[in-house]
Amino acid sequence: MGLNVKGGDDSVGDLTGLKVAALAGGVGAAKFLRGLIEIVPQENVSIIGNVGDDLTLYGLYISPDLDIVMYTLADLVCREKGWGVEGDSFNCLNMLSRYGFDPWFKLGDMDLATHIYRTYLIKNGLTLSQATLELCRRLGLKVKLIPATDGYLRTIIVSNEGRLAFQEYFVKRKCEPKVLDVVFEGADAAEPAPGVLESLEEADVIILCPSNPILSIGPILAVRAIRCLLRSFQKPIVAVSPIVAGRALKGPADKIMLELGLKPSALTVAELY
Repeated sequence: MGLNVKGGDDSVGDLTGLKVAALAGGVGAAKFLRGLIEIVPQENVSIIGNVGDDLTLYGLYISPDLDIVMYTLADLVCREKGWGVEGDSFNCLNMLSRYGFDPWFKLGDMDLATHIYRTYLIKNGLTLSQATLELCRRLGLKVKLIPATDGYLRTIIVSNEGRLAFQEYFVKRKCEPKVLDVVFEGADAAEPAPGVLESLEEADVIILCPSNPILSIGPILAVRAIRCLLRSFQKPIVAVSPIVAGRALKGPADKIMLELGLKPSALTVAELY
């Protein structure tokens, strides 16, 4: 099935039978996908999520980009911030502060429940992809949200302050260090999670969401089997740029591009892909 877009009246054709696979980061991708499921049935949408940002904190497995997509599509996300849960409280974090923890990574109480349940599932033998499926099911989602890999894959920022895990750079240091290089630790051994390649192969179109091409889509494409499949894909692949008029719509994509010697533009995004 091809893309059927009517012209002249800003409407789209019947997309109910279209199968879409999307490569997604966090906030930008989530907003795009929220619009997508208005015109394509959730059952026909597969989302391959970035896990390069994942971390373990307070003994809990946290997957920020998967959670942002999940919360947004379940209409739970804090719309002002684009992440976390709307109306969440921070009682647990405040108490942890009293115990001497540095609460640099803001986790609300309802958000913590997600991480507690995910960690419980993983410690009881489920993989990350199986745990994600269960979380989505509990929230009433019918999209297929799949982490790029169940294995270890982490984005490391090589900066003028040394090597930083992604969340250290992004949240703790507020993207202030100068980026010298970006490394995807574990990518050489990472295999796609079950369902990833099948979802891509069966899609009528693959969309690269308007996420940071280096920090969000980059880790997904660092998984060799995913990258190879996209290179041989015979149907449309559509990349949506997060850079407009030389500026990132959200986040540090333009800053990072400049620091890596790249011109922030939609053309550069296309060339990166």
